[in-house]
Amino acid sequence: MDAGRIPMASTGRALDEAKSVRSTGNAWAPFTEPLFRTLWIAAVVSYTGTWMQNVGAGWLMTSLTMNQPRAPLMVGLVQAAQSLPVFLVVLPAGALADMVDRRRYLILTQTWMTLAALALGALTLAGWVTPWVLLAFTFLLGFGSVMNDPCWQAITPEVVSQERFASAVALNSAGFNVARAVGPALGGLVVAAAGSGTAFILNALSFLGVIWFLLRWKRRPHLEPVPGQRVWAAIRVGFEYVSHSDAARSVLVRTGLFSLFASAIWALLPLLTKQHGSVGYGLALAALGCGAVVGAVVLPTVRRSVSINTLVGVASFVFAVTTFAAGQVQRLEAICAALFVGGMAWISILASLNLSAQTSAPAWVRARSLSLYLLILQGGMAGGGALWGALAGKIGIGNALGVAAIGLVAGLPTARSFRLGAAWAEVPPPMTQTD
Repeated sequence: MDAGRIPMASTGRALDEAKSVRSTGNAWAPFTEPLFRTLWIAAVVSYTGTWMQNVGAGWLMTSLTMNQPRAPLMVGLVQAAQSLPVFLVVLPAGALADMVDRRRYLILTQTWMTLAALALGALTLAGWVTPWVLLAFTFLLGFGSVMNDPCWQAITPEVVSQERFASAVALNSAGFNVARAVGPALGGLVVAAAGSGTAFILNALSFLGVIWFLLRWKRRPHLEPVPGQRVWAAIRVGFEYVSHSDAARSVLVRTGLFSLFASAIWALLPLLTKQHGSVGYGLALAALGCGAVVGAVVLPTVRRSVSINTLVGVASFVFAVTTFAAGQVQRLEAICAALFVGGMAWISILASLNLSAQTSAPAWVRARSLSLYLLILQGGMAGGGALWGALAGKIGIGNALGVAAIGLVAGLPTARSFRLGAAWAEVPPPMTQTD
């Protein structure tokens, strides 16, 4: 079964045979384009609904299993049900997104998540939800999200002009972090006032803006999907492309190293702020989110002065310092100050890694390359979260964060061998795509 050969032009020379991504230096420039502006607003609303969903699901499971010996396990399984689809379907999702019309594919995945959230909300309001029903619908929502993600990332170059693409990637990351800060707070208020079922219904409604955009979107001329290709053959072509592309491999290596150690602050933040209560935890998340927004604003200006490779290296060092500092201080104000700076570094790193991932693969294989990037990123965050939680139980929260900071610094020398860049890979698809 021959999936086609990747042209030798891609072998180790993706950045040499590509057009560099230009930047206007204006963080807000993408908002002047109606297509990007409309999608960004719809996406932030949808992200906020998702975080409200997460709060509602965690609280509902806590309520359903209260006073039961298995309560901690069942609450932990909610997060597991959300994360498991990443490892099961993200690679096929990337292949499908390269094989079919991306607009129609996204309408399908967004509709799937809308119906799943709506059904869970209706069942919850009717009082028919059990712990296992909640886990099943949480998995279905996670499945839809993972099937959606590679395609969602792959359409970014189609909704914004090329000279504003770098700023658009930073704004997308900032939007997600704004929702991360706002969504849990809104979710807590909704759950307290009207219950988890209402939070689930609001999440279902939050997808409608994205669906409305997709239904009205008139795509520019683009490379047509290759007909008659099988999913596993398409996945193999994606692996072959990445194996021959220095740029794509560099993104995966740097993403894996960063996500493994950077996950410590996210995993241990609830424990780090436990003495300050839920308000303290919310303020800490808000500090991270606000830092990310400020970082997104200054990022285009910084990129005009330094390369992406240097930027990620410096920001990784800053994130390591703030991770260590957050574990050594006790006052909430000091923790929030460290996290604010950490948020600026976080957005600089994630936006730069995403930009490199977006541009390291041509359009015909972009979603498959991005699916590998998402697998490494989210897998590192999920696996790292478990690792740092276990380590903190043995050596303490502050010491665990210190070890994570050392790991971030130890990974900096990889910047020499695995360099990051921002240039559009212009490699033609394989000559044959038979199955």
